[in-house]
Amino acid sequence: MNESGLEAALPKMEAAGLSPAARASFARAWRQAASGDAGLMPENSLAPAEGVPALADIPAAPPDPALLDKLCVIKLNGGLGTGMGLAQAKSLIPVKDGLNFLDFIARQILWLREAHCTAGPRFLLMDSFSTSADTLAYLARYPDLSPDSPLDFLQNKIPKLHTETLEPVSWPENPDLEWCPPGHGDLYPSLLGSGWLSRLADAGVEYLFVSNSDNLGATVDSALLGYFAASGLSFLMEVAERTPSDRKGGHLARRRSDGRLALREVAQCPDGDLEAFQDIDRHRYFNTNSLWLRLSDLAAALADNEGALPLPLIKNTKTVDPRNASSPPVLQLESAMGAAIECFAASGAILVPRTRFAPVKATGDLLALRSDAYEVTEDQRFQLAAERHGLPPEISLDDRHYKLLAGLKAAFARTAPSLRHCTKFTVEGPWHFEDGVVCAGTVKFTNRRSDPATARAGHYENITTEG
Repeated sequence: MNESGLEAALPKMEAAGLSPAARASFARAWRQAASGDAGLMPENSLAPAEGVPALADIPAAPPDPALLDKLCVIKLNGGLGTGMGLAQAKSLIPVKDGLNFLDFIARQILWLREAHCTAGPRFLLMDSFSTSADTLAYLARYPDLSPDSPLDFLQNKIPKLHTETLEPVSWPENPDLEWCPPGHGDLYPSLLGSGWLSRLADAGVEYLFVSNSDNLGATVDSALLGYFAASGLSFLMEVAERTPSDRKGGHLARRRSDGRLALREVAQCPDGDLEAFQDIDRHRYFNTNSLWLRLSDLAAALADNEGALPLPLIKNTKTVDPRNASSPPVLQLESAMGAAIECFAASGAILVPRTRFAPVKATGDLLALRSDAYEVTEDQRFQLAAERHGLPPEISLDDRHYKLLAGLKAAFARTAPSLRHCTKFTVEGPWHFEDGVVCAGTVKFTNRRSDPATARAGHYENITTEG
C-alpha cells in the first residue's frame, strides 16, 4: 500500500499539536480508506438486536453516594449553532426562563452533589477549538463546578483528504478549511491524548456517563448508574424505540460473525439494503448517543489497540469549502462514539423512554422545551408535563421563516404558546404570536401573505387559523 498520503498527513497533524493518540486513530482510519474499505455493513451480516432490557423494569433506587463519587459526567460540546444562524457554541442558546443548556447542565451536577453530600460526580466537557473559549467564559459563573481542575478537553481535528490521492488538501484561501472534525468517535483518542483518561483513574473515577450537551433529557439516573455498576459491562448504550420519523437514522444490530452488538449508520448501509435499514419493525432500536463506560476497561481496550479503538469507518465526501460547490471534492474520515459497542466483549444496551432523548436539532425542538409541555424539576431536569403521557408535541415550523433563531424570536417574542395539551402544532408563513396563545389537539396557523399575521391571545383547539 502506498502510504504517501498518510506520510504527508501525520507531520501536518503533529505540527498542529495533535497528540500521538489522535495521530494513531487517524492513521488507522486512513489505512481503512486506502484499503478500499467502504465501511459498509450489509444486511446479511447483521441480525436484529433482540432481548434488550428496559429501564422501566429496573427497580427504582435512591442515589448511591459512593457511586456518584466514582462517576464522571462528560458532555460533548463541540457543535456551533450554525444551523440556527449562530456562530457560537450551541449550548449557549437560551432554553427556558433565560437559562441555556450550560446553565441546566451545571445546575444538575451541583444539585446532585449538594443533595447527596458528595464530591461527585465529576464533570467534563469535550469542546472544540470553536466552542471552548465561549463555553469556559460562560461557566466561570459556576466556580464550584470544577474548582481544582480544568472543565474541558478539546476534541481533535484531522486533515481533509483529496478524494483520489488521499493526500491532505491544501487551501491557502482559508487554511482552517483544510481540517475537519473526526466525528464523536474522537472521544476516545481525545480522552487518552489529553491525559484525562489517566487523571480520572488516579482520582478514583470508575464510570463515565457521556451524552450530547443539547440533549437535556440525558441526566444521571440513579437506577441506571446502579445497574451499570453491578452489571460488569464495559459499555452500555441507551437506546430508544424507532418510530417512522427515525427510519433514516442509525440503528442497533447484532453482528452474525461474532454475536457482538453493532451500530449501523445510514452511510454504512449498501444502497440495496436501504429498505431493510429503514424497517423499524426489524431494527427496532436507535442509539440516543448516551453511553455508560467502565473506565478501566476503556483504558485496557485503548492499550490493546495502540491507542486507537477499531471503530468502523464512516466516509463522507464533501467539498473543501462547504459553501463553494465548485471547490475540490474531499474525503472526511469519521467515526461514531456509539460504534465502540462492538469493541468490547462485555457490552450491552438498555431501552430508555423517549424522555431521555430530547435533543435540540431544530427550532421546533427548542420551542417545545420553551413551552409548558416541559417542566423543570427541583433537580433541574426537563420532564414532560403529566398531561403529555410521555409524548412530546409534534411541532412543524416553516423553514422559510423559522429555521433560524432570529425568525423564531420574531414570531415568539416573549413566550412560547401553551402546548401542554397540544398534539400537533404547525405554523406556515410569517406569524407573530401574542402572549396567551393556548393550543389543544391539532392546531395549524397558515398565512399565505408576505407580511406577518398576528395570532391573538386565546384558546385554539383542533382548528386551522388563516392569517
